[in-house]
Amino acid sequence: MHELSVTQSVVDAIVERMGDAEVAAVCLEIGKLSGVVPDSVRFCFEVVCAGTTLEGARLDILEPGGQARCRDCDGEFALPDLIPLCPCGSANVEITAGRQLRIRSVEVA
Repeated sequence: MHELSVTQSVVDAIVERMGDAEVAAVCLEIGKLSGVVPDSVRFCFEVVCAGTTLEGARLDILEPGGQARCRDCDGEFALPDLIPLCPCGSANVEITAGRQLRIRSVEVA
């Protein structure tokens, strides 16, 4: 369950950046191909925030889907899972989106 350490890193980064400001909401972007389980992050968020300026903050998570480009046919297509296979049948693809994990916004109270 690496989501606990991921969530701890997110909270640490926000606390470091925001200082003593009380945080009301955090929005994260967790791509569907990132390997991070959003429900686990939600579960860990309240625990990790206890005793920090984020305690009681709302957590919103956006889950953008994966995108890829085929190096053989040059087509771009949605990638719903971690099996990189172009509709033309080629596995020679470049994943262009869906692996990100970023803090999208922080709302101060």
